This record gives sequence, structure tokens and C-alpha cells, in this order.
Amino acid sequence: MSRSFCILGDGNGTVMTSLDKKFMNLSSENTPGQEVRQSNDQFITLMRGKKIIGHPVDFSHGDVDAFLPAPGAREAWEQGYEQGGQQAYTEYRGDALIRNGLAARLEQFTGAAIAADRELIITPGTQGALFLALGSVVEQGTKVAIMEPDYFANRKLVNFFGGEIFPIPLVYEDNAIEKGPNLELLEKAFKAGVQVLVFSTPNNPTGLVYSKTAIESIANLAASKDVTVIVDQLYSRLLYSEEVYSHLRACKTPPKDLITIMGPSKTESLSGFRLGTAFGTPKLIDRMEKLQAIVSLRAAGYNQAALGTWFQEPNGWMENRITQHEAIRDDLLSVFRCAGLETSTPQAGSYLFPKLPALVLSTDTFVWMLRYQAGVTVTPGVEFGPHSDDSIRLNFSQDHTTAVAAANRIVEMVQRYTACK
Repeated sequence: MSRSFCILGDGNGTVMTSLDKKFMNLSSENTPGQEVRQSNDQFITLMRGKKIIGHPVDFSHGDVDAFLPAPGAREAWEQGYEQGGQQAYTEYRGDALIRNGLAARLEQFTGAAIAADRELIITPGTQGALFLALGSVVEQGTKVAIMEPDYFANRKLVNFFGGEIFPIPLVYEDNAIEKGPNLELLEKAFKAGVQVLVFSTPNNPTGLVYSKTAIESIANLAASKDVTVIVDQLYSRLLYSEEVYSHLRACKTPPKDLITIMGPSKTESLSGFRLGTAFGTPKLIDRMEKLQAIVSLRAAGYNQAALGTWFQEPNGWMENRITQHEAIRDDLLSVFRCAGLETSTPQAGSYLFPKLPALVLSTDTFVWMLRYQAGVTVTPGVEFGPHSDDSIRLNFSQDHTTAVAAANRIVEMVQRYTACK
């Protein structure tokens, strides 16, 4: 079997196979949880001042000790465990009874019917759902539109499956006249042969919620050009200040081929169970199940039982969780804005995406220094788009007091490393 080769422009003349390059593009050293594998001594000579003492905070992901899993999840898991083999070896797309319950609740939430037997699959996390969805529609040369900035895995997975990326700028800044995706460029991309669109709303990393006008425009454009749409709605329950959410699947003219991805890992803090769902066009769900069968077989059977608590939390529980997150959001915004860091207001979700001033360090090096010198872990903005190198992302689903203290340490670090004008 022949292999293609490429020479990377790293200055060392390194020769790599196309397969090597494919996996190099999946670089994960800056993704949540992986930062601990980075060297702790490579940039020490660049350090200004002493270490800043404070409780370590990892803003790369939410803290499930600060925000405990939704009530009843452990008990539901134990009930699944007690069922033994029946629950351990479900259909690849998930336990039928659990899917029936999910379909009814998701249908009520999203405003459009879901056939549990044909249109819904349970996956190992929403990350698993995204992999399966893109794997079911992207092959070598498939033209795929992605928003920038948006979830870091979108670009990496499209590249991995051999797709051709068409970037669409997303306007999210508070001072923008009109927020949202550049619909004119999106239409041009569709006319240029784009076959797939993937995006998140609420947007990760900015917390922008797409307006009803934007969602309806995307639906109409995709339907008219026969474009497959994959929409990540992971944070669609965590809406602030009476924000209104528009579901793409509930539009009058939805895309013919549409997959919606949701899960209880974030707002409900069930990330340790690795559970996600995808629902939509039956032929795509069938493909996703076939792919899941050779990747992981199924979402962990016992864990699936915890989905019985999803959308069934006690009265007032979700409202209280939203209130707590909104208070943390507002305090962190105050810290950053008082220091002159441009930070847009998230309409939903638990992410902040502040912009940094010109620094004497690269953003990647500053992020490393922030973790080493101040005990604060964040994610570089470039993970979410090549034009976001001046930003960092924080998941503020943390203990309120320690999050504010860590934000102040970020500000002190920015002041230490700001370039002289």
C-alpha cells in the first residue's frame, strides 16, 4: 500500500506521512484536562516576579464538586447496575425504554416530534455524538462550513475526516450592531458547494445565543440548498436574564437532514457519566449507530440509567443553578472590565472569552505561565478559531469565591506581562 508524504515547515526538514500529519492536527495538549501533561520548566526564564499564591482553579472545565450532579443521578445509576446484563448490554443506540422517555422530554423542550425508535441515539458524551454525526456525513473532500470562533473539536474532526473547511465569521462582541453569523458569507458558501454546516448555540466559547432571525435564516438557506446541519445545543437550558432560545428543528422549514446534539454533562454536572444524545434524520441516526458499534458499541449501559433524571430535576433546581451561574458570570465580568479587558456578556452557558492586550509573551506561553505562576488554568482562544489568538476561554462553573480570586490573579498576570507601548 502506498503512502503519501508531506514535509512540514518546522525548519527541521522533518518528513511525515499524511497519517502522521492527520493525527498531529488533533493536537490535544491545550484541551481540558490535558494541560497537566505539559512541561513545567520550559518557560521559567521568562517569568516576571514571584508566584502568586492562591487556590488553584482549573477554568478549562466545570467543577463538579462546586456544582454537584443533578439530584437522583447516583441512585438512578445504581438501579441500572442492579438490572445487570439487561442494562449492561443495550441496543447500540441505547436502551429502548430510556430512549422513549428521553424522546418525550426532548420533544417537549425543542418543540418538534422525535420518534424514539428511529430518530434518537444515546452516545458516550456529546463529544461522542459530534464524532458520530460528522463521521456520518463528512468524507474526503466534503465541503463543511464552521463558525469562527466555535467549539474546538469541530475543526479538528472535519480535518480528520478529510473535509474542506469553509470558515464563517461569528460576531459576538457586545458593541456589535448585529450579533451572529455572517449570513451573507454563509449563503455564498452554500452556493459554492458546501454540503454540511456544524455550529453550536449557545456558542462555545462566547456564550452567544443565535437569534430567532439567524436560526430561521440558517434553516431556510440549508433547506433550499440541501445542506446537512449539525447543531450543538449543549447549553440550551442554561439561559440568562430571560433569554429566548430558538430551536432549529422547530423551524417552519427545517433542513431535510438535521442532527441536534444535547446532553446532561454541563448544566446538570453529569460529565462523569459521559452521556450525550443526538436526534434527527433517521438515515443519519442509522449511520451513527453503525459507527458507534465499531467505536464504542454503546454508551456505558449502567450510566444510561442516569438519563432518567434529565429534565426531571426537582422544582426550582434548574432556576437556582442558573441564578448561581449568572452571579459568578457578573462578578467575573466586573473583574475583567475594571481591568480594561474586553469581555463580552455570555447570554447562556458557562464560558467567558476575554480578549488580552498585547503581551510580551505569545498567548500559548502566557497560558502556560498563568498555570505555573498563578495556579490558574485556562484554554487558549486559538483552539476555537485561528483568529482568536488574543483571547482565552474560562469555564466559570466553579466555586464562586475561588473563581473571583482566580480572575483577579489573571488580571495581575496580564498587567505583569503587558507589552510596553
